[in-house]
Amino acid sequence: QVQLVESGGGLVQAGDSPRLSCAASGRTFIRYAMGWFRQAPGKEREFVAAISLRGGDTYYADSVKGRFTISRDNAKSTVYLQMNSLKPEDTAVYYCAANPTNSGSTTYTAQHQYNYWGQGTQVTVSS
Repeated sequence: QVQLVESGGGLVQAGDSPRLSCAASGRTFIRYAMGWFRQAPGKEREFVAAISLRGGDTYYADSVKGRFTISRDNAKSTVYLQMNSLKPEDTAVYYCAANPTNSGSTTYTAQHQYNYWGQGTQVTVSS
């Protein structure tokens, strides 16, 4: 089992480039593929980005491709979401999630594929 804690959210200006972090507990972080999701007010939670457990493969939602970068530091048991050129429509609660897997190169985009979730961190982008 793994516990996830997100940080790095807050109130930012359009065009800013904050970085979200998700720290995982335990020593088995390298066994999990990781993902970021977000939920905007009045909308369903949606996929943002995913990274394989080895870190060599990533996948992004079209809405963030070219602006967001997901990465992981297995030594620190942490996954990051670098967000550049933020827009007001990026305002949402951002969640990280973990999927225990034996595949070193697979990324996962569906919520039901993830077993563990963080509490979320609010990102509010003002125009």
